[in-house]
Amino acid sequence: MKKLSLLLCVIVFAVSIFQCTPYKIQNDQRKKPVTPSEQKPKKGDVIIETTLGSITIALNDSAAPKHSANFRKLAKEGYYDSTTFHRVIPGFMIQGGDPNSKNEDRSTHGIGGPSYKIDAEIGLTHDRGVIAAARQGDPVNPKRQSSGSQFYITVADAKFLDGQYSVFGKVIEGMDVADKIVAVPRDQRDNPLEKVMIKKVTVIE
Repeated sequence: MKKLSLLLCVIVFAVSIFQCTPYKIQNDQRKKPVTPSEQKPKKGDVIIETTLGSITIALNDSAAPKHSANFRKLAKEGYYDSTTFHRVIPGFMIQGGDPNSKNEDRSTHGIGGPSYKIDAEIGLTHDRGVIAAARQGDPVNPKRQSSGSQFYITVADAKFLDGQYSVFGKVIEGMDVADKIVAVPRDQRDNPLEKVMIKKVTVIE
């Protein structure tokens, strides 16, 4: 059971989809510009400060109140500080939030988190630049409950995930930083060779 990763359960078939897709299409998706948001940071938004820059996210309290509240709670507790983006897949997403990523044993990255899960709040779509919760696969998690801390940010539209994962916010500033993170050299497990650290997550008061 320990070997069951909290990484996206669909990554296995997601990768197969990408392998069947011409590289040019993947590359075009990765370069797809984000429509400039008219939304400015406000109280309750969060800033993820990384070693490659900062990403500002507007959490969606109406569509995903439990996930939004949990993310803010962990941020205020410093839970995410010094964790890393332990999985990056060009044309798809960057994933972080695992406390195990603070240690050097990469085999444990992606299976850590708090002891609790969050009830599914599935409804928002996987457009480029959304934040959503990772979870274990349907065979062991038929209710599709989310990991207590792990999350991912999409760098391209990922509509094949719609209806399966809880999206709880969107990037309103710093998608260029997410694009930098997803492009770093990585190992066979898609873990960046040089750590991309989340230095701090701050809730705007």
